[in-house]
Amino acid sequence: MSKISTHPFEDDTLDDKLSEECAVFGVFGSSEAHLLTALGLHALQHRGQEATGMVTFDGNQFHAKRGLGHVSENFNASSMQMDELAGHAAIGHNRYSTTGQSEIRNIQPFLTELAFGEFAIAHNGNLTNAERVRRSLVDTGSLFQSTTDTEAIIHLVARSRRSKPEERIKEALLQIEGAYALVALIDDMLIGVRDPLGVRPLILGKINHSYLLTSETCALDIIGASYIRDIDPGEMVLIDQNGVTSLRISEIVKSRFCIFEYIYFSRPDSVIEKKSVYNARKMIGAELARESDISADLVIPVPDSGVPAALGYAQQSGIKFEFGIIRNHYVGRTFIQPSQDARSSSVMMKHNANSEIISGKDIILVDDSIVRGTTSRKIVKMMREAGAKSVHMRIASPPTINPCFYGVDTPNKANLIAAQHSLEEIRDEIEADSLAFISIDGLYRAMGEHSRDKDTPQYCDACFTGDYPIAPSRNFISGSKNNDR
Repeated sequence: MSKISTHPFEDDTLDDKLSEECAVFGVFGSSEAHLLTALGLHALQHRGQEATGMVTFDGNQFHAKRGLGHVSENFNASSMQMDELAGHAAIGHNRYSTTGQSEIRNIQPFLTELAFGEFAIAHNGNLTNAERVRRSLVDTGSLFQSTTDTEAIIHLVARSRRSKPEERIKEALLQIEGAYALVALIDDMLIGVRDPLGVRPLILGKINHSYLLTSETCALDIIGASYIRDIDPGEMVLIDQNGVTSLRISEIVKSRFCIFEYIYFSRPDSVIEKKSVYNARKMIGAELARESDISADLVIPVPDSGVPAALGYAQQSGIKFEFGIIRNHYVGRTFIQPSQDARSSSVMMKHNANSEIISGKDIILVDDSIVRGTTSRKIVKMMREAGAKSVHMRIASPPTINPCFYGVDTPNKANLIAAQHSLEEIRDEIEADSLAFISIDGLYRAMGEHSRDKDTPQYCDACFTGDYPIAPSRNFISGSKNNDR
């Protein structure tokens, strides 16, 4: 059997995970809205680590701060800048850009002056017709200040002739296609909207008499807030001093929530769409064991995202669970690598083998996904160097064979190892003794479904099946992904 060419899967600078999307957070009716938003964004840091921003309203004027880096680097509770953000309403955003430049002008929330007053917006998702909309707006006189698709929404809102701001936003959203969860702030009103298919998450919560909007429930937990409900697909909520008002921006259709939120993106302590992410991952691991069990001494997770699935696999198979890989959580985003040998690779900086546990054992490694294959190959090699007798790889998702067009930074199809090679070729490339992915029907069984309904699937699973619920434009597919999540 011929060896897979290592190009283009060999670049150590490319992380072998699908990159996070973005996070949104909003508060209305609290004198500590700015502090609650900073804490909420901190809890959602995993969804975007490139930049963060906040816009607040104090009843008279808006205040804004945006910066590159983590939340803690920009919003410190003891700083004077936090005092300047004081207000009773706020929205915030953590950014992971897919192809947009890492510049201040692209950091959200955006704040602008429109005919009805100041308008701030933050967005998680991706507009699949953004190029066409942007080109039309520019051709008719609009001047863009960023390279993000979110700004197109602002221009569409500005051009609307509707009388009320919420009607303008609805009219703007009816002209766009794609997946989105957005929060907006106008004079004394917080607005949240979710795309008609509900691909991206958005949750309503409450603390005392204040309402909150967030991407995940873990952001409610950090501030002691209570969960009320998920915003429905195609729903707009208006939050002001009178409470919460719900409006429809589209007809009710079958939702297609992103199944990868359960596999990898969301924090395991979050509850999304009334399902515990942690429990979902354990069930996926258990189903993976039913489908591809093999005799071994130990089940070892690839930390951190592989831990719940590995627990589920171990409990179902009866094989002992151990932490055979220890992760270093203190590797910075710009950590300097002194050389290019194997011991200074990004994998070795993040992970180290627990040799005393591994030596002389037949082990099963459980990870959430394989994207390019680089990390899997290096971890398998690490296990062998630590003395493992055999290394079997089990993956808690089906093979990723298609890019995502809905706000996830997926490599193009040419860089997805499962799109280019057979299961045996991938096993050979990562040098494992055996390799198995959970089946698409097995994934659905783990999520509580009998199997995947080909006609009306419960989730968006396009990265595994190619079944895109929202057809991306030709320009978008060819690489003009002007997205910001």
